[in-house]
Order: sequence, then C-alpha cells, then structure tokens
Amino acid sequence: MIKNVIFDFGQVLVYFQPEYMCSVYTDNKDDIKLLSEVVFDRLYWERLDAGTIEDEEMMKDVKKRLPERLHEVADKIYYNWIYNLPEIEGMREVISLCRERGFGLYILSNISTYFAAHQDEIPILSLFDGYVFSSLSGAVKPNREIFAHITEKFSLTPSETLFVDDNISNIGGARDFGINAYHFDGDAKKLYSYIESVGKN
Repeated sequence: MIKNVIFDFGQVLVYFQPEYMCSVYTDNKDDIKLLSEVVFDRLYWERLDAGTIEDEEMMKDVKKRLPERLHEVADKIYYNWIYNLPEIEGMREVISLCRERGFGLYILSNISTYFAAHQDEIPILSLFDGYVFSSLSGAVKPNREIFAHITEKFSLTPSETLFVDDNISNIGGARDFGINAYHFDGDAKKLYSYIESVGKN
C-alpha cells in the first residue's frame, strides 16, 4: 500500500526549458540559441547537480565561450533561472489529491546548490514535507545511494513509496532499490488517475 509519493522536480512539477529561460532576457533568436546551448550545457549542469563546481567557476568558463556583449545577459539568465520555471498544468491538483489520500510528499531532484539555497523562493516547494537535492546529498539519480538517502532521511519504507520521474533511467534506479515508480510523460491527468487507483488499494 502506498503511503508516500516522491516527485522529481524539473519536467515533472515545472518546465525546465533553457530557450524559454533565455528568451526572458533577450529576443534575439540567434543569441537565445547560443546562450541556451552554453549556459545550460550538460557539461556544467551535471557537475552542478553533483555539487562539484561552484557557480562562479561555471560562469567564468561560460563567458569564455560567449562574446563579451552577452556576458551580462548570461549572468541574468543563470542567476534568475530559478524564477523562470512555469509549473506544469495539473500538477498542483495531483499534489492536492496526494494530500487528500494522506500521502507523505517529498521531492528528489538532481539539482544545484544554487537552487537549494533559494528553495524558499520556489512557491510549489512549500507544498511538500521534505526534499533531497543531489548537490547536497553526495549522490545523483539514478544511483542507489540517493534513494537510500531519501528513504533513510524521512524514514520511508521503499515498498510503501511511489516515485514519479520523467527519466526512464531514474525510474529504473528507483525500482532496483525497491521503490514503486511511475514514468511521467507530461500528462498530469493520467498521473492523477493512476494515483487515484493506487489510493484505493
């Protein structure tokens, strides 16, 4: 029987869209493309998620790859991306349903220390009972260690826990650890129906 639901953050609760986040600060299409490719390069973001690179070090390298005229806008994009994450339609209703069912609600996200430092400024996070962010935990999804960390931190029984993520590798990691998992495809209504059915068991 499910008693807890763990949600991924990006692409499950909110949209993480680099080109959109860049377009907030410039309307030049060529610049948007370049900025999104460089500022949000996985070369940096995998290290940010792991907590192995500082913001200043990352941005120093980013600027080496950009023309000087884009340095200021690159700073604006990076230091404000956390405010440009539109919520995925229907997910607040899913969270409300989970609350009605009496589930414990948690977030498990591969995400940077910069995000973690500003978590109180992200409205949707206030709806959850707790969070684990990879950059602070010493492990990233889909590694077993991060699933062990969240279950131990909040005293969750894996077999009584549902994990929702859009990444199939992360789904596999959760299942290997013994956590029930749902592969989110962007359809909040379908997820709502699934949780309704789980709640009736």
